Amino acid sequence: MLKKNNIFLIGPMGAGKSTIGRQLANQLNMDFFDSDQEIETRTGANISWVFDVEGEARFRDREEKIIDELTKKQGIILATGGGSVKSHITRNNLSDRGFVVYLETTIEKQLIRTQHDKRRPLLRSPLASGNTRELLEVLAKERNPLYEEIADIRISTDEQNVRIVVNKIIILRNQSSV
Repeated sequence: MLKKNNIFLIGPMGAGKSTIGRQLANQLNMDFFDSDQEIETRTGANISWVFDVEGEARFRDREEKIIDELTKKQGIILATGGGSVKSHITRNNLSDRGFVVYLETTIEKQLIRTQHDKRRPLLRSPLASGNTRELLEVLAKERNPLYEEIADIRISTDEQNVRIVVNKIIILRNQSSV
């Protein structure tokens, strides 16, 4: 099997993609990118504003283009937005151009990790309407099969610290490319 030089982190909000991605990039001496941060940098606005002003469809178009561009780079770690896998094109680009790690977490952990986060547009949307748990359950039902479809490996982040998850990713990636 051809070793995939890129590592792409997918999974729901609150799974730890950005935190784990930064540590992983540091440990492997690779460049780190976060698709949400790239959108913010390029638009000059936070993703909640882009989401509110342009709507989810236009936000997803931006996200798809940015992920397409980033996945063409070599030797990177990319943390993707939780909903990026809704795009068939994005799923193909991720699975074709890198080693895809699905960071899994429970809804209970998501609730804890995102409870004070004001930057997640879907948690502020009318869809949430005061019931974050219900929204997270709907998103999980829609997205978990998409994460599973393209994942090379799955790792739960619920009861593990960042260093342990990073080491597991490195070990499993190396084993898969033997």
